[in-house]
Amino acid sequence: MTNMIQSAKAQAARLTQAAYEKAAAAGLLPAGVEVKAAVEIPKDTKNGDYASSFAMAGAKALGMAPRQIAQIILDSLDLEGSYFQKAEIAGPGFLNFTLGPKWYGQVLSAVEAEGPAYGSGHEGGGRKVMVEFVSANPTGPMHMGNARGGVLGDTLANVLSRDGWDAWKEFYVNDAGNQIAKFATSINARYMQLILGEDAFPFPEDGYHGEDIKELAQAVYNEHGAAWKDLPDQERLDRLAEYGLSVNLPKMKADLRKYGIVYDQWFLESSLHSSGYVEDTVALLTEKGWTYEKDGALWLNTTQLLKEKFMREGKTQEQADKLDLKDDVLRRANGFYTYFAADIAYHRNKLEERKFDLVINIWGADHHGHVARLQAALDGLGLDGSHRLVIVLMQFVNLLQDGKPVRMSKRTGKAIALHDLLDEISVDAARYYFNNRVYSTALDFDLDLAVRQDSENPVYYVQYAHARICSLVARMNESGAQVCPAGQVDAGVLTQPEELALIKSLAQYPEELHLAARDYDPSRINRYLTALSGDFHRFYNACRCMVDDPRLQAARLKLADTTRSVLANGLNLLGVTAPEKM
Repeated sequence: MTNMIQSAKAQAARLTQAAYEKAAAAGLLPAGVEVKAAVEIPKDTKNGDYASSFAMAGAKALGMAPRQIAQIILDSLDLEGSYFQKAEIAGPGFLNFTLGPKWYGQVLSAVEAEGPAYGSGHEGGGRKVMVEFVSANPTGPMHMGNARGGVLGDTLANVLSRDGWDAWKEFYVNDAGNQIAKFATSINARYMQLILGEDAFPFPEDGYHGEDIKELAQAVYNEHGAAWKDLPDQERLDRLAEYGLSVNLPKMKADLRKYGIVYDQWFLESSLHSSGYVEDTVALLTEKGWTYEKDGALWLNTTQLLKEKFMREGKTQEQADKLDLKDDVLRRANGFYTYFAADIAYHRNKLEERKFDLVINIWGADHHGHVARLQAALDGLGLDGSHRLVIVLMQFVNLLQDGKPVRMSKRTGKAIALHDLLDEISVDAARYYFNNRVYSTALDFDLDLAVRQDSENPVYYVQYAHARICSLVARMNESGAQVCPAGQVDAGVLTQPEELALIKSLAQYPEELHLAARDYDPSRINRYLTALSGDFHRFYNACRCMVDDPRLQAARLKLADTTRSVLANGLNLLGVTAPEKM
């Protein structure tokens, strides 16, 4: 796909090299010298849009002062038919290139030709990547923390797809282990209290206190009365867990669908246990010499695995020995496998069985201690977890209302549920806002700002730019002006700074999309759309589209409509609508 930023850089490099070869052939510069020069976009583009360091990089090899080399190169440059209208020398010997109408016109043509695919890249090369995100315990409603991870994972998968990856979205359902046992005992306590009275049956201290647990117990009682009270304890707990999951999982799926998230797969942890895959994975670690028995339990030699991992990454043996490392239990003395054992098995399944080239997990920042341990365990299985498993650690959300923090606690039942949040604000506002900061920084979510209809609200600001263009195009259509194909537009009439800045901003989109994929940071798209909207508003205020000059009117209308197309493209990537009216 077209990337006009990179195309201009590459052409500036080719033109410079051709000028050097021409000068060398004329005896003005030594021939056969290989100069490794960079072409960059200068911070201040007043004197040029691209700058080549050829003269400085080649000064020693060519045996001349940089400015002297630059002058010879400049005299030998042939810009005919190129993207550039002029070149000049700046500073110690930079060759500065200024873009011309051909480049600006081709940006408009590229957006038109590629349509919704504009900005796409090939970096992924069709390789398979799984993005696993949210994966909340199915023991209660989706909450605010899940909201940030949800849009981060969903948008990241979209961005990776656009950058050439074969992306897969997955939710890992923790339907086994301690959390489910706690879930069952919590429902059981509320169920027994309905039958025997609150004081007659104690509620577990570490149980789930939310109203949703009471509702589940009441639903069981309404359906079965006191019949389950006399079941054997374990059978009753198993049935309560199964019932609770049968209610909660569909609710979670419905909440996420409302939020615009649909997964390729909901993967059940219990399937790893029932199929024997956890047991098989632990046996494989034992076979490779990474486990030992102590106190009746089976342990993973995490300490040694991590030392070897850190040494491969450049630490010395002495540094590795100083780290405070601990081993992990894989199978308890009672025969039950730990969550860590299941997690290793799950990731082995991703990499070995389903053959994903790369797996990305969106985790809360409180899981940072788990990252290297899981990667090292996969290294121990020969699966190169240090490179094929990427963990994106997401900082927490601070919810604000009336300028004050809103406290959240899942244990006390005071969490802000996702479905409640989406009753207060639009899905568009939630998705845009939760993706508006890089994942590594805490996010202040201001409920009041998220519903405001002014430029202070970031999603409103971008959506308004799109709607404003739609209104402009409609008004001009009514007056008889139509959006022309790019090939019929004379980009040479677009000379105002606001016009040129807007076209450069449109050209930046493929770069931003690629960097968002490379850095696992889809918030770059938010920042890009905000900047593009600002460039459009400045253009709109400085450059009237309804003018007497038909060539200028056609070019400005095409520029506005091209901006509309890229805004819609980016909003779609974020899962946010692009309204035509506001």
